[in-house]
Amino acid sequence: MPYIKESKYDKSIPFLHKNAHFSTIYAAKVKNFSAPKYKREKLELSDGDFLNVDYKMQSKTKAVILCHGLEGNSQRTYINSCADYFLRQDFSVFAWNNRSCGGEMNRLPRLYHHATIEDLDAVVQFALNKEIQEVYLIGYSMGGAQVMNYFGRISEINSKVKAGVAVSVPVEVKASAESLKKGFNQVYMKNFVIDLTKKLKVKSEQFPELMNWKNIKNIKDFDYLDDNFTAPMHGFIDKNDYYFKVSPARSMEKINKPVLIINAFDDPFLGQGCFPIEIAKNNSFVHLETPKYGGHCAYPMKNSVYSYAEIRAFDFFKSL
Repeated sequence: MPYIKESKYDKSIPFLHKNAHFSTIYAAKVKNFSAPKYKREKLELSDGDFLNVDYKMQSKTKAVILCHGLEGNSQRTYINSCADYFLRQDFSVFAWNNRSCGGEMNRLPRLYHHATIEDLDAVVQFALNKEIQEVYLIGYSMGGAQVMNYFGRISEINSKVKAGVAVSVPVEVKASAESLKKGFNQVYMKNFVIDLTKKLKVKSEQFPELMNWKNIKNIKDFDYLDDNFTAPMHGFIDKNDYYFKVSPARSMEKINKPVLIINAFDDPFLGQGCFPIEIAKNNSFVHLETPKYGGHCAYPMKNSVYSYAEIRAFDFFKSL
């Protein structure tokens, strides 16, 4: 069924993790999972910029491409856990870093956002050039939005790209931004703002004439950051234009390959519009699973070092 009302995950969650903040913070700050021994390549892009791609070849039959979240990278715990799980299932793994992520600042003014599908497509082509026969995509949070936008906006996807999974994904980016203004959620927002502000200061040194960098000191939240920097840097009118156009909600009706969305109802990063039940009911390619618990990019399991997200993603791909 495209819309899964009852998630198996709700029966396997550890008791303490029924608190969404505990689950989210534990997964991000406490849980430790080492990265595989990757090979890193610098992928040169057509516009003169580059991406760093970490990968490990396990099989030429199947590969998974892993997409990290906002201000994440290829070495985040949720990426490492997923990578290890799929390597054990005999998949090759490609974990890529968005521009400016992965420990090296990019060359051009632009950074990245929820709909930078050209960069994701460059990674897909990179994997296909390794003669991989079947490619699957998994994205977390913003990376999940990139996966959904990829399947909804790329008109002709290579037949070797089979399916995708989007975990904890802001289907409506504005709703997510609004959720991060509320209560304890502001802690998460402030961490993002601090990291992004540091990058903007580097960009101000690289491109001093690009915009009014003096306003950096006024950044306190996403409203100001996205209105004055993110939107103009990427060619949008303002934050509302940016939120609207990059949201997967604008493209998911056009998805015509299997995509599974796993969004927990207790996810502190998600708001109204991030649980597209009606679209899942009407588009047989869009599968939506809404666990009651899970937090943001967490989904810890009893008696397992892995999360429900990667286990469910593998089962979904296998079922196809």
